[in-house]
Amino acid sequence: MSNDYRSIIKEGLWDQNVVFSQLLAMCPTMAVTTSGTNGLGMGLATTAVLVVSNVLVSMIRHTVSSQVRIPVFVVLIATLVTVVDMAMNAWLHDLYKVLGLFIALIVVNCAILGRAEAFAVKNGVAASAVDGLAMGLGFTGALTVVGLLREFLGAGTLFAQASNLLGPSFAFLEMKLPGYGGALLMILPPGGFALLGFLLAGKRAMERRAEARASARDSGLATPSAA
Repeated sequence: MSNDYRSIIKEGLWDQNVVFSQLLAMCPTMAVTTSGTNGLGMGLATTAVLVVSNVLVSMIRHTVSSQVRIPVFVVLIATLVTVVDMAMNAWLHDLYKVLGLFIALIVVNCAILGRAEAFAVKNGVAASAVDGLAMGLGFTGALTVVGLLREFLGAGTLFAQASNLLGPSFAFLEMKLPGYGGALLMILPPGGFALLGFLLAGKRAMERRAEARASARDSGLATPSAA
């Protein structure tokens, strides 16, 4: 089972990453990643919905008929998103104001319903929770990386206003590059799409190199036995 969990985590963080592999949730990815702080906040909110929805779907998978499964899942996800929306409004109000409508739009994030259909409805509660957490952290990592790069290149800062948006305990994350005003293009949508393209190309190149090394290693192991 530990090997299965390792595979689930690897799938969520890398192989089936919501942004870098499946190219889902492009709307929030481009809209909220003008800073690392925004990307981190949006990613964590989505992760909370993913984990809880996967767990609940796994718990009710034997009691909901296939005819009404999708509507039930949508209502369940919408309820969870409403709870997250209200919680952020109450306890992270500044971040709530920055993310705005995109919190409510978590309900139409294809990754959430997709994981409910592809994984949670077929697996147990523990595995579904791990899958939701891995997928959510992969999504959070992708948003944070894109946000940090766009923020750094566009404004010369890292995690700007983290103490205001996430709380005083996050003040240590804030950094500013002295003497650099930034390139506005990176904050705008064209810069975001260009950066995402470079990141996707980099991920593909890393995967090809890993495949080539694995193939060479397998060939090296097979040669002596063939001889």
